[in-house]
Amino acid sequence: MSSPASPGPGPTPGFSATDHALMARALRLAERGAYTTKPNPMVGCVLAHGAEVIGEGFHARAGQAHAEVHALQAAGDRARGATAYVTLEPCAHTGRTGPCADALIAAGVGRVVAAMRDPFPQVDGAGFDRLRAAGIEVASELMELQARTLNRGYLSRLVRGRPWVRVKLATSLDGRSALANGDSKWISGEASRLDVQRWRARAGAIVTGAGTVLADDPSLTVRLGEDTPDSSRDFVAPLRVVLDAGLATVARGRVREGDAPTLYIHAPDTKVGRGLSAQTAVVEVHGSRFDLAAVLKLLAARGVNEVQVEAGATLAGAFLAAGLVDELLLYVAPVLLGSQARPLFDGLDIASMAERMRLQIVETRRIGEDLRLLLRTPDALP
Repeated sequence: MSSPASPGPGPTPGFSATDHALMARALRLAERGAYTTKPNPMVGCVLAHGAEVIGEGFHARAGQAHAEVHALQAAGDRARGATAYVTLEPCAHTGRTGPCADALIAAGVGRVVAAMRDPFPQVDGAGFDRLRAAGIEVASELMELQARTLNRGYLSRLVRGRPWVRVKLATSLDGRSALANGDSKWISGEASRLDVQRWRARAGAIVTGAGTVLADDPSLTVRLGEDTPDSSRDFVAPLRVVLDAGLATVARGRVREGDAPTLYIHAPDTKVGRGLSAQTAVVEVHGSRFDLAAVLKLLAARGVNEVQVEAGATLAGAFLAAGLVDELLLYVAPVLLGSQARPLFDGLDIASMAERMRLQIVETRRIGEDLRLLLRTPDALP
């Protein structure tokens, strides 16, 4: 995956080295569902007797068997008396599948170790309570930071009522995102453009503005190349979202081509033509700008966990100025574009060093000839 879990604060007191090793294994399993589980969380499960793994699994897709069920099926009768390492509290409700807590009880496991509690209202401690009531030892908060980082989008939607927001940008060494005439193809190299596809694949929605559609005509689809390890993986196509107050772009553009769904968000007083087959939604516009918090609330209601913003300096700057950005995915190319080129962000209006916006560098990685920076705003994790 492109975004490894945070290394965390070190060993968790009260847990053995085997506990840590097997939970780390469960987290790696969980991450295998990053492209397909949405809107559900990524969950991995390892069943073991001591250090001997007897079964494991991960949740691959909403509506299909959960991680615990896969692990129990692999373990068979050997699950009795085993320890189950689960990256998220086992569910205690019946949705499209039955409660995993009940499955663990029926299998006779002796101990359940969970990385974190599930804030989903129908779970939120009920899974732990059901396991304890059945006489199963329950321990939690092992490698919790890593688990929270992995499911940051799911947690953001449930806890904050909005998706996790990642802004993707390519920049020159002098901090420019396009030439003065708007030309930005291509600042970053081919390897970086391929890397972006993996980030798109894990997003629930890709958001852009009408200006970007008119200027660049992007398709905003996921294109995993055959020469990448991820090319054989399935993925759920992210929703393509165009913020277009007057619906000026609906008659053109590749953003409506292909199988991925497209949603146009427009102003309340804009009339929608009868021939428009794409989805539409209304959000208030203040002055010339959308209420971006309302946009995110609307997407959360549609089950979107992670939003990837791929837009120009105006919309990227508006998200940042509104305090709605959690993560920056920045591809820095070894080129210079000069003082007349366009900046990364517009509208921040920072007048003094005391007002400067601080970001935390989470990861740096060389991608082809470029440098990829993953940065987060302070206290971004919900």
